[in-house]
Amino acid sequence: MSPSKTFANPLLQPFKTPFQSVPFDLVKTEHFLPALEKHMQDARDRIETIKANPGPHTFQNSLLALEEATEKATLVSEIFFNLLGAEADEAVQALAKEISPLLARFSNDISLDERLFHHIKSANDSRATLGLSFEEMRILEKTYRDFVRNGANLRPKEKDKLRTIDEELSKLGPQFSENVLKATNAFELILTNPEELDGLPEGVREAAQSFAKSRGKEGYLFTLDAPSYVPFLTYSKRRDLREKLTRANVTRAYKGPFDNSDILKRIAVLRFERAKLLGFKDHAAYVLQERMASELPTVEKFMERILKVARPAAEKELAELKAFAQETDGLSDFQSWDAAYYSEKLKEKKFKFDEEALRPYFKLENVIDGVFEHARKLYGLVFKPRIDIPIYHKDVKVFEVLDESSNRHIGLFYADFFPRPTKRGGAWMTSFREQGLFDGEVRRPHIAIVCNFTRPTESKPSLISFSEVQTLFHEFGHALHGLLSECHYRNLSGTNVYWDFVELPSQIMENWTFEKESLDLYARHFETGELIPAELTVKLKASSTFQAGMFSLRQLGLGLIDLAWHSGDPSLVKDLEAFEDKIVSRTRLLPPIPATSTSAAFSHIFAGGYSAGYYSYKWAEVLDADAFEFFKEKGIFNKEVSDKFREYVLSKGGTLPPMDLYVKFRGREPDPDALLRREGLL
Repeated sequence: MSPSKTFANPLLQPFKTPFQSVPFDLVKTEHFLPALEKHMQDARDRIETIKANPGPHTFQNSLLALEEATEKATLVSEIFFNLLGAEADEAVQALAKEISPLLARFSNDISLDERLFHHIKSANDSRATLGLSFEEMRILEKTYRDFVRNGANLRPKEKDKLRTIDEELSKLGPQFSENVLKATNAFELILTNPEELDGLPEGVREAAQSFAKSRGKEGYLFTLDAPSYVPFLTYSKRRDLREKLTRANVTRAYKGPFDNSDILKRIAVLRFERAKLLGFKDHAAYVLQERMASELPTVEKFMERILKVARPAAEKELAELKAFAQETDGLSDFQSWDAAYYSEKLKEKKFKFDEEALRPYFKLENVIDGVFEHARKLYGLVFKPRIDIPIYHKDVKVFEVLDESSNRHIGLFYADFFPRPTKRGGAWMTSFREQGLFDGEVRRPHIAIVCNFTRPTESKPSLISFSEVQTLFHEFGHALHGLLSECHYRNLSGTNVYWDFVELPSQIMENWTFEKESLDLYARHFETGELIPAELTVKLKASSTFQAGMFSLRQLGLGLIDLAWHSGDPSLVKDLEAFEDKIVSRTRLLPPIPATSTSAAFSHIFAGGYSAGYYSYKWAEVLDADAFEFFKEKGIFNKEVSDKFREYVLSKGGTLPPMDLYVKFRGREPDPDALLRREGLL
C-alpha cells in the first residue's frame, strides 16, 4: 500500500471529528479492507512484543497490552458490520464475504496462539498476588475463560479444525442475512383497484401510495417490511390478499432464488461440531455456560412453566376468536392470515378500542421527545441535537447526551428510524464505540438504535403505531444501558453482559408506554396538540393483556425452534418442514401452512447473537415485570428506584454476575410469577 493511499484512508487516521465520532462523510467502502489489514498487522506486531516478554506476566503487560493491540481493528470491524445491517448496498454485501473470514482468522490467530495463552494463563494463575482492582480481576478471569472457550487448550490438529469451522461460519452468517434482505426486497404487492384496499385505514393507504410513488410505480405498494406488512394483515378485508402476503412472508428465503435451507443447516451442524470439539455436549451447552440459566434443563423448566399456563389460556383465546369470526363473517376455516384481522376486530368490540385511533397521538418526533423526557426524569439526561456529526445516511439523526445537573458529556446517540432496501428488517441497538478504555483513555460511548418505522407521507408526518412506540422504548432502553455505562474496560461495559440479562434494560422501558403519567409526556394529537384522551389510555391499559396467552405461545415456539437446532445433533435433520412441524406442535394453535419455514428467515439465531438464547426474551420479561413492580410501588418516576436501577443495572455492565446486580437493585431475587401476573395469566 502506497503512503499516499494510506494517508487518504480516514480509517487509518485519528478521527478529527467532534468526540472522535466516525467520519462517515469521508469513509468509503473501499477504505475498510486496507484499514483492517493495516490494523490487524499492527496488532500482530504488538502481540509479538507481548509474547517476547519473559515475565513475570501481569495484567498490564498481558491483558491490557492485548486489549490495546486489537482496539483499532475492533473499531473498524464494528463500523463495517454496523453498516452491513443498516446501509448494505451490493458493494458492502460483497465485501462482507471477504472481511468476515479475514476477521475469523485474525481472532483465531489470537485465541489459538499457544505462547500468548501461556502469558494469559500465567497472569490468571497469579491473579491473587497482582494487587488487581475488582474490575481488573473480573476481566482477567473473563479473558482467560474466553481463550479456553475458543480453543486455547486444543491440540494442534484440533486447532486447525476449529479454524476451518470458524472461517466457514464467518462466511455463512453474512450470506444468510443477505438472502433474507434480498428475499424481503423481492416481494411487492401493488394494488390499483380501490376494492383491493377495503378495510385499510386512510393513513395506511396514503403510506402505500407514497411508497409506490417513491419507487416510480402507480397505485399502492405493500411489502414485507413491518410498517407495511403488519397494518395490511391487521385491517385488510381482502382475505385472499392477506393470505398472499402471509404466504410470501413465511416463505422468505425458502425454496426460491434466495433459499437459506442448506445454509442454516450447515450453520447448525458447524456450531454442533465446534461445541463438541471444545468439549461440550452441543452448542446449547456451550452457549448456556455463559448465561444466567447456565444449563439446558433450567431453560426447559422455565419454558415449561410458562407453557403450562399459556397454552390453556391461548386455547380459550383462540376459541373466542374463531367464534367471533364465525359470528361476524360466517368464517369456518380459520387460518393464520385471519388472526391479526379478527383479533383487531374483537379487541375493538371488547374494549371499544381501535388501535389505529392511537396513531394521530404518536407523531414520531413527539415520541422521540417523550423517550428523551423519560431519560431526563429517570436519570437526569438531556439530548442535544448535533448537526456537525457525520452520518452514514440522510435519515440518521445525532444527539449529544449530557448530564442535566453538571453538563457532563455522557455520549453520542444516533437514531435511524425508517426502512430502506439497504437495511435489514427489525430493530436493534448497536454501538460505534463502546464506553471504556480506548487509545489510552476512558472514553464515552457512541450508541445507535436502528429501526423500521412508518415513514411520513406527503400530507402527514410519521405517525407510528403503538407497537412501534413500544419498539422505540425497547431499543432506547438498550441505548441507556450503553450510554450510562461507567466501567473502565470496554469488554465489561454497557451491554457486555449475559444475553439473558441484556434484555432487562430494554424490556422494562416498554412498561412505561401503558402508563397515563408516561403517555401525557408525549402522546399529543399531531394536528391539534390535544393530549391523548384519558378514556383512550384506560382502554389501552385494559387491552394490554388481550390474547397474552397466544402471544406467549408464539414466543415460546420460536424459542423451542432455536433450542431444537442447538441442543442436539442437527445433522440428523433431513426434512426441514417436518423438523419444524414436530417442534412447534406444542405451541401451534392454527393449521400449518405447507411448504414454509420459520428457520429460513430466523436471523436472530442464524445471523445474530441469539443462538441457543432466544428464550432470553421471556427470561428477561420475568426480570422486567418484577423490576417494574418496584417502580409501581414507589412511583414510576421515583428517583430512589431509578437511581438504584442506574447504579446496579445500567452502569455496571458485566463487572458483577447478573443475579448479584439484580439483588442489589431489588433487594431480593426476582419473583418468577411476576410475568404471569402482569399478563393476566395467573
